[in-house]
Amino acid sequence: MASDGGEGGSGDGEERDGGGRPLGSRAPAFIRRSRPLHLSWQVVVFLVGLAVVGLGVVLLPLPGPGWVVIFLGMGIWATEFVWAQLVLRWTRRKVAEAAERALDPKVRRRNITLTVIGLVIIGALLGWYLWQYGAVLPWDLH
Repeated sequence: MASDGGEGGSGDGEERDGGGRPLGSRAPAFIRRSRPLHLSWQVVVFLVGLAVVGLGVVLLPLPGPGWVVIFLGMGIWATEFVWAQLVLRWTRRKVAEAAERALDPKVRRRNITLTVIGLVIIGALLGWYLWQYGAVLPWDLH
């Protein structure tokens, strides 16, 4: 089990998350002191996180914030499990890198160019369809 995260700085040998807290359980101290209580706490945290992640997976193909709900479930898991803390740390780093790349003028110019080309192609296909068939829906063709 992880320590309470006392006064020690980053040089105390413990690995720390992005916020400077030691990795590991964030359960209250009275729960961590009792092994059966802590294990029960971990089971409940895991099941609640699993339910939230499952809901997020269901929301992915539906209109709704699927990825946000999945990351919320990962955040619930990260309150208790080091593996989830490490996954969230990696995800935060990748999102920050992607945001930084997206702000690069070359990347923005490329993305705008590709979007315009895609819209021109879609417009040309729509124009061809209207010229060929008129304003008839595909399932009403004779």
